Amino acid sequence: MIAILHTGRFRVQLPVSRTTRVLVGLTVTLLLALGWAAASGALGISPWEVLRGQADPLSVQVWWQLRLPRLLLGVAVGAMLAGSGAAMQGLFRNPLADPTLLGLASGAGLFVAVWIVLFQDSGAGSLYGQFAAGFLGALCVCLIVFGIAKRQGGGSAAVMTLLLAGLAINTLAGAGGGVLAFIASDEQLRQLSLWGMGTLTNALWRTTALALVLIAVALWLLMRSARELDLLQLGEATAHAAGLDAARLKRRVVIATSLGVGICVALTGVIGFLGLLVPHCLRLWLGPGHRLLLPASMIGGALLLVVADTLARTVAAPAEIPVGLLTSLLGGPYFLYLLMRRNRAC
Repeated sequence: MIAILHTGRFRVQLPVSRTTRVLVGLTVTLLLALGWAAASGALGISPWEVLRGQADPLSVQVWWQLRLPRLLLGVAVGAMLAGSGAAMQGLFRNPLADPTLLGLASGAGLFVAVWIVLFQDSGAGSLYGQFAAGFLGALCVCLIVFGIAKRQGGGSAAVMTLLLAGLAINTLAGAGGGVLAFIASDEQLRQLSLWGMGTLTNALWRTTALALVLIAVALWLLMRSARELDLLQLGEATAHAAGLDAARLKRRVVIATSLGVGICVALTGVIGFLGLLVPHCLRLWLGPGHRLLLPASMIGGALLLVVADTLARTVAAPAEIPVGLLTSLLGGPYFLYLLMRRNRAC
């Protein structure tokens, strides 16, 4: 494909790269999905009428105070989960790495649940404590998983060990969540139940604005790692010979993933399989190059979560289905398919 640039009397034909076509196509699709999501819900609202000042006061308030921050949070969380999945697949050099399967989301969820039940208060520090708990939980699990991966080295045995480690962490986190649910008050128990299924209902400006800033920092750190992740696919020895500081790359990806996933889980609960489903499908289509795969995964994750959340808000309106249930219904069968295909290939 070519682009035609007019310069006075001359026409210069410039090639349009595949990267540009893919990213523009995904971005346009995301914008169309956002337009559909902005107008959909239990209360039908035309965003164009709101922006032109022609909507009634109730519609204006609902759109600005509830629907818009929810859309922005959906874009940020979807981009973060899918982007962290792509980065972890590159860091561990296996296509089954995912914040949910490896236990990062469960670890963050357990720490946030501990904060909600034991330490949460009505003060202004409650929000920051919840964010910090999510970050610390994801960071602890990421360090544990990374240590196991380093001890095992490479190969199929390491992949299976990582999956088993993730299963163990998810089991322990589930047990810890059960203990917390047992000692929680009725109000805390309801909060834990709704939050644990994965939902964007907590998207208010007070929480969303800070989350957007922190997630943007995490995404920027991941994008800075794209070239180094490509080098790492050649093996650590070859990458080191090419000038890669593998230890610094690992620290950056671990911190960015822990920060982003922790913030996402603190606000939305566990929304599973976005970090596996989106990067894996895009890797099959676009190839392993992270300079294209990372931004494409971020846009694709945002697109999938916006569509899933819109369906969750509208399918059973005025009731609302937790969006984490929908993503699990999509991701669970796909994960089983990947495992069966991997077994046939062995």
